[in-house]
Amino acid sequence: MAQGRARAALRAGRPPLRSPGRPPVNQKRQRQEFWRRVAEGLTSEDAATACGVSPVLGTRWFRESGGMPLISLDPPSGRYLSFEEREEIAVLRAQECGVREVARRLGRSPSTVSRELRRNAATRGGRLDYRASVAQWHADRQARRPRTSKLAGNERLQEYVQDRLAGAVTTTDGSMVPGPQTRWIGRRHGPRKDRRWATSWSPEQIARRLPVDFPDDESMRISHEAIYQALYVQGRGGLKRELTACLRTGRALRVPRARARGRGKNFVTDEVRISQRPAEAEDRAVPGHWEGDLIIGLNKSAIGTLVERTTRFTMLLHLPPMPGHDGPRMKNGPALSGHGAQAVRDAIAETITTLPEQLRRSLTWDQGAEMAQHAQLRLDTGLEVYFADPHSPWQRGTNENTNGLLRQYFPKGTDLARHSRGDLNAVALALNSRPRKTLAWKTPGEALSEQLRLLTESVATTP
Repeated sequence: MAQGRARAALRAGRPPLRSPGRPPVNQKRQRQEFWRRVAEGLTSEDAATACGVSPVLGTRWFRESGGMPLISLDPPSGRYLSFEEREEIAVLRAQECGVREVARRLGRSPSTVSRELRRNAATRGGRLDYRASVAQWHADRQARRPRTSKLAGNERLQEYVQDRLAGAVTTTDGSMVPGPQTRWIGRRHGPRKDRRWATSWSPEQIARRLPVDFPDDESMRISHEAIYQALYVQGRGGLKRELTACLRTGRALRVPRARARGRGKNFVTDEVRISQRPAEAEDRAVPGHWEGDLIIGLNKSAIGTLVERTTRFTMLLHLPPMPGHDGPRMKNGPALSGHGAQAVRDAIAETITTLPEQLRRSLTWDQGAEMAQHAQLRLDTGLEVYFADPHSPWQRGTNENTNGLLRQYFPKGTDLARHSRGDLNAVALALNSRPRKTLAWKTPGEALSEQLRLLTESVATTP
């Protein structure tokens, strides 16, 4: 039996090789395409579907690597044979083309083709049977260059990083403060739950501090990206994944930057972003452009605010709790807090339609879920709705300033649902009767009345 294996190996031109397993169905290029799609902001399921593998496999790839690609995403340089070229070699060899003929058609050196046929052929049957999938599998396996990570090979550096990341919190006299007891569950901490207390330096702070603490020791250097890889990519040694609980985000898996940027609401399209708002709204020369928002109180109570940009005239939206608010909340059921999308849409439509059409030009809101029915609001009132960019409150500066004034009447942490519609109208009247420096000490009510008078006169003089 041993002599038969030896003869087969001799015929194959390769010594006996212990089988590393079945060639994978999914090649390296599919993994590269998967991570490119993930970097664009797609979910692991959508990225897997886009590169031709099952969504379950995409989720497994993402979790096994901690949300970080373990292979280079750079396009092939052309130095090495691609999978398409290997398929062409297999076809030409099946047509009994010689090595030089194959090399001529591929535009490669004959020695390159000869080495490929010798090194990466399938030899299970004792013959040099060339198949593209097996050849690509051999090439990928031989191209691996595993090496010990810097943290795993430097115990002193590892202790420094781990102490700054997960060290204990202490008082001024050095006594340790343990903080709340928490348990690592392999996922990100949930809302309203205690988190582990630790020193919690960020990886960038640790990397930047090393040259300060060790100016003459070049071995005590590491990049912040290497620390992230040691945390999220298991099997490289260095740091345990549960130490991700000490990061600011506390994520158990790393989230690609594009996916974090793409977390805006799906009802906000490019056509309704603030960049598409008319220029006349920016310079406040034409009245009728409004800014809106919600102020939130205790038990998810809320009051809606509408402020006109030119006159600073304010209108308040009454958003009482909906029926069943005090009962048990049904999972994925309708909003009961009074400021769901339908309630806000109806309140805005009811309030804004009391104004002339010339004062209903546009409304700018933040990207809150309460404006998910903005398209229906536009159909009902003719009001164009635009959305500010995420985390950009200065784009609705008039409304933010007005909300600050309203907190004098509706402080944070109080139940806003106890105020009636009459109470809101009274507060709005108080604000609209207050002289403003930006209006040359006119009140918003007087400024709006003047605008209405100008609109009436212009309509009356129109032939």
